[in-house]
Amino acid sequence: MPKFAAGVVHFQQHVYPEKRDLFERLAKGQSPEALFIACSDSRVETAMITQTEPGELFICRNAGNIVPPHTDQTGGMTASIEFAMAVLKVPHVVICGHTQCGAMAGAMDLPSVEGLPHVRRWLGFAKAAVDIVEATGDGLSDDERMKMLLEQNVLLQMRHLRTHPTVATRLAQGDLSIHGWVYDIATGDVSAYDDEHRKFLTVADRYGDEVARHAAKFSVD
Repeated sequence: MPKFAAGVVHFQQHVYPEKRDLFERLAKGQSPEALFIACSDSRVETAMITQTEPGELFICRNAGNIVPPHTDQTGGMTASIEFAMAVLKVPHVVICGHTQCGAMAGAMDLPSVEGLPHVRRWLGFAKAAVDIVEATGDGLSDDERMKMLLEQNVLLQMRHLRTHPTVATRLAQGDLSIHGWVYDIATGDVSAYDDEHRKFLTVADRYGDEVARHAAKFSVD
């Protein structure tokens, strides 16, 4: 904990003064560009991956980057999605899975989480993705099966997301886009689902000219 406290002191003395104008603007409200749904895994650093500043992402994290289908039962994910859609009016949602995901490993081997009843029940929201891998993944290596599961889970959670009324409304209005990503911890690669090709592509290939237009902001003199 002293390490974290020292980090706070460094932030207050050095980082905050350099970005004072940004934080003063943020103190007046937020207008994030995306709802970013990621796994709680400590190795997934959303701001570092996307190179975003405070205020640009509205972030929800949980084990397995899961979005439960909409029901009348209130939960943290449901409330956060509703707020992001109806109040913040974010134009984009990203559901981001990642390699070496313990939640997905547990989903593939439910007896391994037998002593974790809440985790086991939560992973039930990934069951359809597991079933797809079991039904179509014959002949694949363990690594290939896990890669398929990571991708299928992202696609499944995208489908779950569309069941939320505020999401369905925004999609019908034509002012919301949903994106599915998978982040590779070991290589830094990020793949994004492409509806036209019905597969995951590199983010550069998936977004093409859009990436090129924004690349200048990251150029170093």
